[in-house]
This record gives sequence, C-alpha cells and structure tokens, in this order.
Amino acid sequence: MVSLDGGHTRDVVPAGSIVTGKQVVSDGATTLYWADREGCRVSRVRVDGTGLTDLVVNSPDSTGRQECVGVAVDPTAGYLYWTQKGPAKGGQGRIFRAGLKIPAGATAADRQDVEVLWENLPEPIDLEIRGDWLYWTDRGAPPDGNTLNRAPIPNSGGRGTAPEILADGFHEAIGLAVDDEAGLVYVSDLGGRISAVALPEGQGGGTRVLADLGEPVSGIAGIKD
Repeated sequence: MVSLDGGHTRDVVPAGSIVTGKQVVSDGATTLYWADREGCRVSRVRVDGTGLTDLVVNSPDSTGRQECVGVAVDPTAGYLYWTQKGPAKGGQGRIFRAGLKIPAGATAADRQDVEVLWENLPEPIDLEIRGDWLYWTDRGAPPDGNTLNRAPIPNSGGRGTAPEILADGFHEAIGLAVDDEAGLVYVSDLGGRISAVALPEGQGGGTRVLADLGEPVSGIAGIKD
C-alpha cells in the first residue's frame, strides 16, 4: 500500500500470501479484495493487514478454468463477483457471484452459495459495478472478445442476460474504470493504449484513444478530483 503522493509504502499481506495477484478493489471502507489467478482464489484483508481470509478457493488444473482474475464487491447487497477467464481464446470464461460471508459450516473451497451468472464468454477479465449494471472487459477472440461489455445484474438465483458490447477492437482489453457521471468508461489494454468509451446514454459517442504508452497496460482506476 502507498499513499497518493508516493510515500508511506508498506506491505499489507506477508510475502508469499499471493501467487499472481490481479484486480484489487476496496469496499469503500476498511477492506481490500483481490483475485489470485494462479492461486485460483479470491481473498480479502483489512487495510491494516488484519483479517486475511480466502473467500473462494478452487482446485488448480491444466484447463485454466479455475483461475480467478477480476473481482468486484457490492457491500450493500452483500455480494462478491469474480471472473474465471478459462484458457486463452477458449470461449469458456465465466462470471460468478457469492455472498461476502462464507455460509456457516462451509469453507472457501466447498461453499454452496456460488452462482454462475454468465458462462461461455470469450475470456472475461476485470469487473466493475455501477448501479444496477455489471461492466467487464474481455480479452478473448473477436467478435465477442477484445471488448468492453455490460449487462444488468441479475436477481438472486437468476442468470445474466446476453451482454451489451459497448466497444470492440482493443488489443487484449484488461482494466476498466467507469465514470457514469461523465458517461465514459476508460479501458486499458496490453497493446499499451488507454481508451475512453462513451456510454450510449451519455453525450457524444464512440471510442477515442487517450494515450498510447507503447508498452502493456493492465489495471486502471479512476480518482475523483
């Protein structure tokens, strides 16, 4: 963890606690959540370093279907969302949901409250919740891959509807940051670009490249000034 001025750097979790850490998000208060790709798990910890807990633990295999990548939390409704991207360009990606609390008598490896909301996606990566919508990037094969997507969040026990593709043509889309007040979504990709995508209900339209950094860009986050 580091402050925005670059100071006060410190480790939040001990070395070796994470295999391949990917997207990290906050509940807006005291807790950080992240996906661990090769670790095949989703975990959380308080910002003071206490309470390190695995919420989801999958058994690793050779298919890539157990690897967790993107994560989002809805503290108000009490839900955790995450992606399991599947093999590269494999069309086996899934998006899951479970409670933020592991049910009594269960463990992170055998909990029964896990819902599969979407499946057979190209390769879903990062997630973000805004209002009643779930947004995600997908780095799989075109036409449905290398896209920015969104869909309404289904009710408990429901399945997700077909996603709306907001933009395509990215070079391995990874990170996203939604600014719904401005009607924009920012997307980073491994081609080195940061792009701004106008939401259909916003002003203007289309996709424009804000920066081409010439080297891979993964995660991205927005900070309100």
